[in-house]
Amino acid sequence: MKLSRRQLLAATTAAGASLAVPGVAAAAPNLVRRDRAALPSGIASADVTPSSAVVWSRTDRPGRMIVQLTGHGRFDRAISLRGPKTDGNDDFTARLPLRGLRPGQRYDYRIGFEDAYGRIGETLDGSFSTPGRNRPVSFVFTGDTAGQGYGINPELGGMVAYRAMHDTRPDFFLHSGDNIYADGPMQAELKVADGTVWKNVVTEEVSKVAETLAEYRGRYKYNLLDGNVKSLYADVPLVAQWDDHETLNNWYPGEILDDSRYVERRVDVLAARAKKAFLEYLPMEHVAGRDRIYRKVSYGPLLDVFCLDMRTYRGANPVPSTAGPVAMLGAEQAAWLVREVAASRATWKVIASDMPLGLLVPDGDLIEAVANGLPGAPGGRELEIAWVLSQFKKRKVRNAIWLTADVHYAAAHHYDPARAAFTDFDPFWEIVAGPINAGAFGPNQLDPTFGPEAVFVKAADFPSQSPASGNQFFGHTRIDPRTGVFSVSLRNLFGKVLWSKDINPA
Repeated sequence: MKLSRRQLLAATTAAGASLAVPGVAAAAPNLVRRDRAALPSGIASADVTPSSAVVWSRTDRPGRMIVQLTGHGRFDRAISLRGPKTDGNDDFTARLPLRGLRPGQRYDYRIGFEDAYGRIGETLDGSFSTPGRNRPVSFVFTGDTAGQGYGINPELGGMVAYRAMHDTRPDFFLHSGDNIYADGPMQAELKVADGTVWKNVVTEEVSKVAETLAEYRGRYKYNLLDGNVKSLYADVPLVAQWDDHETLNNWYPGEILDDSRYVERRVDVLAARAKKAFLEYLPMEHVAGRDRIYRKVSYGPLLDVFCLDMRTYRGANPVPSTAGPVAMLGAEQAAWLVREVAASRATWKVIASDMPLGLLVPDGDLIEAVANGLPGAPGGRELEIAWVLSQFKKRKVRNAIWLTADVHYAAAHHYDPARAAFTDFDPFWEIVAGPINAGAFGPNQLDPTFGPEAVFVKAADFPSQSPASGNQFFGHTRIDPRTGVFSVSLRNLFGKVLWSKDINPA
């Protein structure tokens, strides 16, 4: 491995880690003793760039994270790093940023936790590859896990769509929100409208709506009981963002609930607990010491991914006829998005949006997403998006593609000012994927303001159709380093390609 101890030491000590003492690396993988720390939720890597990554795990007792890192698959020659200590305050989760990595390099890592006597318990192995020049980039994207009461079904083999994504051998996995359904209780059996019965593994934490920090944490632990999920996370770096169901359906800051299922009705209180659990269980590179979910993940010369947060900074859900501006990204995030996308030198700029731009997503009589369903000039949340799109045009941004989830079906939309009421923007694509293990729905109504055309749609046969139907969807992308072509496809539960498109770079 062409990576010096000095490089890694300088990087990891900045995050509170230091080189391990000799002998720590001697722990054998997968050796489990009851008096030693176990790893019940597996391991993961995240936010991999040409020179950095984050590794994560959770143990079952207080301890210090120990990470062995090698670039050649031989752990007898690995560098050992002492990571942070963990305890009940962070639910025994720990993450360690790694910096000073080499571009275009495969890394293998081994994680265990050390007790007060220097003994390491169970260890698990994972891998990730840093992006490099002249190499293709591939990734999968989707959203919506364990919703509408559909959890881990042992008769189906668990969350098998995660296996289908894993089988494509992607460089990373973009989860565009609704990683959990904190507001959706699960039962051992669920009757489906087609007469079938869906069976779930259940735990105490998923038996009611989540309100306490322990209950929010329990939702993430539940998903990590599934072997398909754990296997993907060990081999494929994660890029995670959130939407509403990590807290509760259609929430916005300042909301007071009128829902008898909840003892705590202040959404701001619930959202703070939900965000703590989210950041504990879904590792990411923190921005300037802030627990900020929106961020850029640079994946080499071919790709930058801009992860949005359309939940934290939004205004109250408006009525469709609202003419004045209503925040969706908020002024600071919108300005950040325009500034960073315009400055990007990558061939492709993926805007990872947790909600679609042109699909009507109602919240009763109110508007939950961007589109208000009305023709004509932008209004409400559409005004903020119109400003972003016009700024992209003004600053000559090329090759921006929006990827999203949320609506529980698959679609490909092409936006063109020639069809639009608002015309100050350049044409672009929006690709919709999901759910990956939840009830399938759709299709939703398209709003004409930005001129979208539904080039492809695959929706449920009936509302809240079970994953067993096969109507679970993820996207797959491969970028060719020679031509720069962005090849994108939409696939079902079994990985079958339903639609594909080669998009040439401008």
